[in-house]
Amino acid sequence: MAEKTATKKNSAPATSIDFSAEVDRLGERLIVRLPEAASKELPSRGQVAVNAKMNDHAFDTVLEPDGKKGHWISVGAALEKALGLDGGTEVAVEVTPTKEWPEPEVPDDLRAALDAAPELIGTWEDITPMARWEWVRWIGATKSAATRDKRVHVTIDKIDNGKRRPCCFDLSSCTDPELAKSGKLVDSL
Repeated sequence: MAEKTATKKNSAPATSIDFSAEVDRLGERLIVRLPEAASKELPSRGQVAVNAKMNDHAFDTVLEPDGKKGHWISVGAALEKALGLDGGTEVAVEVTPTKEWPEPEVPDDLRAALDAAPELIGTWEDITPMARWEWVRWIGATKSAATRDKRVHVTIDKIDNGKRRPCCFDLSSCTDPELAKSGKLVDSL
């Protein structure tokens, strides 16, 4: 995929970053890799919450780190369908970093564990959306079902003991086990 453009538009109070890129298909998943120049404009090498537009379709998301000092956007089924996207499709993208994190999609196993511990729901809701993203990301950062199950139980225990975030977790590496190898987003599957 060739880097097309990466320009910064100044607007008060946030700064948007515009670029064009091709949609990549990695196995069953679609992603858009940010050009290097666009990624360098972001405030973090880790996850970054953004207000985004792809081909003028607005949505809020979290950019994921690729483990190589860059970022990528997950193209979910709804966005894929709304825009008629496939691998190789050229898209125009605008991202504006924001401090307002969208709510993460809580996986079923974590939701069941939280539901089984109703005394923790208030604590879970009291932590920031960014912290909830970190818990969800940490749980999902393994291919092993046994490790994932253990992480769900550890999450419940830590939250019960007042911990608001997972520890010892490299926030700048790609932690999507379907798309990463050794913490780095793969080039192809």
